[in-house]
Amino acid sequence: MAAEYSYTLMPRRKQSWLFVAVSLAAYQVDNSVLGQTTRALDPNTPAVDQATGRTAFDRAEKLRIDLAVNPPAPAPALSRGVPFEKRGGADRAAQTRTQKPVDPSARYDNLREKGVWFNIPGPADTIAQDKGGGRSALADIGIGYAAWTHNSFANNLLPNAARSPIANQLYMGQNPTFASANFLIVTYDLSRFGISDGQIVLGIEQQYSTWDRPGPNRVGLNTLAYYQTFFDRAVELKLGYLRNQNEFTGTLLGGITGSNMSALFQAGMSTNATPTPTVNLKYNFDDRLYNKASVQRSISPDGAYAHITENPIGLNWSTANAGILLVNEAGYKSKAAAGLPDTWLRAGVGLNSSRYTSFADPKQPRESSNNFHYLAADRQFWQSDAGGTPSRGIYGGLSIMGAPADVNKIGRYYELRLYAKGAFDSRPSDLISLVASKTIWSKFAVNAALAKGQLAHRDTTAITGTYTAHLAPGIYAAVGLSYIHNPTSITHTPQNEHALNLLISTLILF
Repeated sequence: MAAEYSYTLMPRRKQSWLFVAVSLAAYQVDNSVLGQTTRALDPNTPAVDQATGRTAFDRAEKLRIDLAVNPPAPAPALSRGVPFEKRGGADRAAQTRTQKPVDPSARYDNLREKGVWFNIPGPADTIAQDKGGGRSALADIGIGYAAWTHNSFANNLLPNAARSPIANQLYMGQNPTFASANFLIVTYDLSRFGISDGQIVLGIEQQYSTWDRPGPNRVGLNTLAYYQTFFDRAVELKLGYLRNQNEFTGTLLGGITGSNMSALFQAGMSTNATPTPTVNLKYNFDDRLYNKASVQRSISPDGAYAHITENPIGLNWSTANAGILLVNEAGYKSKAAAGLPDTWLRAGVGLNSSRYTSFADPKQPRESSNNFHYLAADRQFWQSDAGGTPSRGIYGGLSIMGAPADVNKIGRYYELRLYAKGAFDSRPSDLISLVASKTIWSKFAVNAALAKGQLAHRDTTAITGTYTAHLAPGIYAAVGLSYIHNPTSITHTPQNEHALNLLISTLILF
């Protein structure tokens, strides 16, 4: 049986697309701006980088990807609300005739992490698959696992790039920058004991970078969660040490670019490197319309760098000055089908009781709370293989995020994106993306820099194009170029007003 699974498993391309998109996107994009934000809030470090140096580890970061938010049902479960009835021999024969062949990899669906807005690819899209039968043996006792490594490189190709000692580096790519994030997620199926869709999830993460401003190197907890559903899957409950970047918003996109969530991280949302105690509750009005709410212990109001420094393993209940973050997201999500384009609309708000330092009056004691809002939409415009793989085609999307400028370094973030999944018949699992973004910096922080006689800018603009190739089961490689006007945050020198970053990334799933 082990050999049989090894040779018959077929890639689930749509699920792989979303996971690869998020993993590469989050890891490359979100953390350069996050690095700037956390460094700006850390009184012991100078100002830092921008949203589009695009590399680092969130380790989404963002791992950050475009699948149904609802967790898949164990095969061969039927659709929600459609009970299976035993019938006479004629009916059973009719069912047998109309039943589609069972995908051998479907037995692992119930072992993937549930509650996140993406699905990690199944064994078919890994290097190991089920060679030797080890994965099957674990699945037989209810254990599933996913392991992957994401490695990336960024380098400014422009002459006179104002190279600096690593300790004084201001953005990803100013010096040739390498980063690596490695993950192991293990799940245990509780539905075998009669708990509806029940699951325990344990994840660990190791991250390393030659430039640590987005967050120091660490080995620690990624997630420790309990999940189950109620009322015929109308309600989903997930609690534990969670990283809400994988539970809300969605970084949807192919390649090494993606929706930048740093505007939300600075306002307290947890990341892959900063899991915090959380309770998430989602209500599914039907198969497409949902509302998801969260009560989360905020990450440090001084940012991810300060949070990881104080809590590197990730098991602390809280960090200094951190309060409670309330998040709510309403959305509509429909999966691609023949003649039905893939669509995801979502909007959310967050309220944070943490004690932030005010940029408007930094001499005052900490007393300011925080909040954020976001709106995002992604829509498939054209299906290139509606009858075969309907998720293949051309997509467009936008994101708008905002937070109060008096306590956040990033006041607003705008993004437009165009991307294609499986654009070429000869390369049906590849991704192409083009992303334009603008980050608006806090007017209070900008004015304070100008008052000190520093060169300062009020916004950063970036245009990034990437191509992600699926080279073999479990192996992806991406290459891209990102032009950034003002790659640093707020302050700059005449030598670092522009950057043209070469981005190279690999994702390997085991």
